[in-house]
Amino acid sequence: MTSKKNFDKSRVRGLLLAYTGNNIPYADYNELMDYIQEAKHDAELYVFMEQVWNAQPVLQPFTDLESKVLYQQILSDKRFKEKPKNKVPVYKMWYGIAASLVLLTIAATLVYNYKGFFKEEEALLSKNVIKNDIPPGSPKAILTLGDGSRVELSQAGNDSLMKNSDHITKAADGQLVYGHSVKMASLRYNTIETPRGGQYQVILPDGTKVWLNNASRLKYPEGFAGQHKRMVELTGEAYFEVAHNKKQPFVVKTDKQDVEVLGTHFNINSYTEENETMTTLLEGAVKVIKKQDKDQQQSLTLVPGQQSVLMAGVLSVRAVDLEAVMAWKNGYFIFKDESLRSIMRKISRWYDVDVTYAGNVPDKSYEGTISRFKNVSELLRKFELTEGVHFKVEGRRITVMP
Repeated sequence: MTSKKNFDKSRVRGLLLAYTGNNIPYADYNELMDYIQEAKHDAELYVFMEQVWNAQPVLQPFTDLESKVLYQQILSDKRFKEKPKNKVPVYKMWYGIAASLVLLTIAATLVYNYKGFFKEEEALLSKNVIKNDIPPGSPKAILTLGDGSRVELSQAGNDSLMKNSDHITKAADGQLVYGHSVKMASLRYNTIETPRGGQYQVILPDGTKVWLNNASRLKYPEGFAGQHKRMVELTGEAYFEVAHNKKQPFVVKTDKQDVEVLGTHFNINSYTEENETMTTLLEGAVKVIKKQDKDQQQSLTLVPGQQSVLMAGVLSVRAVDLEAVMAWKNGYFIFKDESLRSIMRKISRWYDVDVTYAGNVPDKSYEGTISRFKNVSELLRKFELTEGVHFKVEGRRITVMP
């Protein structure tokens, strides 16, 4: 049996993803079953597994009937009929596991914490929201090449890409891949831009992997060879896994700061509509440099688990919840004592909607988790459960009301 005090999140996530893809080995399957059994007694483990499960693309939540059918499918799965060695009687353990799995597949429950009050009753969302439902964002972006030509990546295949460039391909999973860095006669830049409601992945010429969040823009050269530094420019939010090269530092430039690294994993949030520019380090080390007069240059170095915050001209550092910061990349929203207006800005970018406010809407703080693959109606319904806030959807406009 796994220990609830020391479970490996990466391992649990991998086991769940293998199970949902129906390609999990029997030994790993038994390990997953142990985790699920433990989750019935460990709230932290249960919540984590629920987050991972609900982050998978599910277009519609499970109805009661679908849940019952799924329950029967789990019980009839041939793997449940194999009796593991040194385990409790199979009928007792598998029955509990099946019940746990059904709980994990139910649509994500967003728990709100406002002045310590948890509301359990269901509430009906206005019919207007249901009639004007809006699907979540999806992988899409526009690539602008050095010659000015533009390619819509969600529709383009390798044939159309090759017409414009002989060293750019589109992988089977949709990500944009550049060939090995070559020295150009003249430096040309490409730009990949995600719209609201879009996100995309790209592998740069040096092997650096970049995940672009919605409403973001990355400008980079077609090759880094012969340059003193590998410099790119970012607007919006992106997660970087930088290919190590001690001879060629990697620099991410934003409008208010530069981030310099040799090879590391980090996230930058630099949306112009936000008051803060945040750089979060997951692995390695980065140097964050505030843009200002050279005589007054301010910089700091982060260690894993730290986040720099540039706000009102002041650069500071704090410890953060890495899982919450990286939730967007992993397929879900995680709110940690976050204001309603901040949350609605995220909703606006991901669902490609405009948000307006009517009346005196209290700016409550919320905590909870929900999949980014849910339609907007389901997400808004979770907020209406807290009372004090309601929504009206007209076209691609959401009006927030008390």
